[in-house]
Amino acid sequence: MPTYEYRCSGCGYFYEVFHKISQDPLKTCPKCSKESLKRCIGGKNAQLNFKGSGFYITDYVKKTESKNSKNSSENK
Repeated sequence: MPTYEYRCSGCGYFYEVFHKISQDPLKTCPKCSKESLKRCIGGKNAQLNFKGSGFYITDYVKKTESKNSKNSSENK
């Protein structure tokens, strides 16, 4: 689900919400309860965010490189 940024034009409250693309944009501010909420264009939707456990830099290392470096160090 994408992250949407909202700003209230009444009180200036700014926050992020996760919801489906097919869901209608929110209109009521949770802080001041006015229907002056506007969806902002943000940069977070354009990037990948790896959150949580299980994303390590070692997951992307080629295993053949580590074997070759071990063999070359043993041959010295």
